[in-house]
Amino acid sequence: MAIGRRRFARPRSLCCVPSPCATSPRLPISGNEARFRDLKQRQALAGFNTYAILLPASASRPASAVVQKVSAGMSHNDVKQQMILAGKVLVAEGQDDFTRGHISFRVPDEPSRFYMKPHSIGLDEITLDNILTIGMDGQVVAGTSKRHSEVFIHSEIFKQRPDVHCIVHSHPPYAVALSGTGRPMRCYSQPAALFYEALGVYSDTINLIRTADMGAGVARALGPHRAVLLKNHGVVTVGASIAETIIGVIMLENAAMVQLIAEAAGDPAPEFPSADIAKLRHDISRPEQFAINFDYLVRRVQRRESI
Repeated sequence: MAIGRRRFARPRSLCCVPSPCATSPRLPISGNEARFRDLKQRQALAGFNTYAILLPASASRPASAVVQKVSAGMSHNDVKQQMILAGKVLVAEGQDDFTRGHISFRVPDEPSRFYMKPHSIGLDEITLDNILTIGMDGQVVAGTSKRHSEVFIHSEIFKQRPDVHCIVHSHPPYAVALSGTGRPMRCYSQPAALFYEALGVYSDTINLIRTADMGAGVARALGPHRAVLLKNHGVVTVGASIAETIIGVIMLENAAMVQLIAEAAGDPAPEFPSADIAKLRHDISRPEQFAINFDYLVRRVQRRESI
C-alpha cells in the first residue's frame, strides 16, 4: 500500500461534545425547518427513536438542522448529496489513499440496492452523476462509471446486517498499524470506548476483497460490531447513518493512534473498569452526538472550499 503522499496529521478527538440541549449560535431557519424541528421534539417526547440522517448543508440549513428516520423515505438526491459531503470530510481527515477507499448507502425504500462511490476517483470527487446503484449480487444496476472490485465488502455486510445503512472502507495508517500488531483495542482514550471489546478482525488475507466469499468473511468478522480491522489492509466501519459511520471511522483512527503512542511509551496504566467504559460508550454513541460532530466537519470543509 503506497502512502507516500499521505498526511499523518493528528486525528482530532471527537467524543467530548456539547450536550444536544446546549445553546449555540444558529443561522436563521425557514418555516419548514422550524416545523421539522418541532416534529423532532414531539417525536422525542413520544418515544420515537430517530436516526441522524443529515440533509445537505447550505447557508440557510446547517447540516444537523433536519433529522429524519431512515424508514421515513429520504430523497435519493439527499442521500447522494450526503455521500458527496462525507467523501470530502474523509479526505480532510486523512482517510484517503489515492483513489482507494469507498462509501456506500442503502437506497431509500429499496433495501436490496445501495449507492456506492465509483472506481478511479478520489473520495472528494464523488458527484451526483458518478454515484453507482448496485444490487446485492455486486452488479451495477444504474450508472456508467467503473465499479470498485471490493464491492463485495458492501453487498455482503448489507445482506447480513439489516440495521446497517452506511458502510465506509478506508486505509487509515494508525488503524492499519494496530491491525498488524495482532493486539486488541485497548481503552486508552475516550474514542476507544466505542470499540473496546467490540472490534472485529479479519485475517484471512492481505489481498483485495474481490469475491462474494471474501466479502462474506469480512461480514462474519464484523459480526454485530460497528467496525472491523482488515489485517495489514484497512478498516470497515458501519452505521445507521452517514454521520455515525463517518465519525466512527475517524474515532477508530484516533483510538488506534493513542493506543500505539501509549504502548510505545511503555507500561500503560490499567484501564478503567468495564462498567465505566460501557457507560462512556453509551454517552458518546447517541445519534445526536454523531450529528453534531459531522455537522462541524461539514462546515469546516465548506469554509475551506470558500477560501
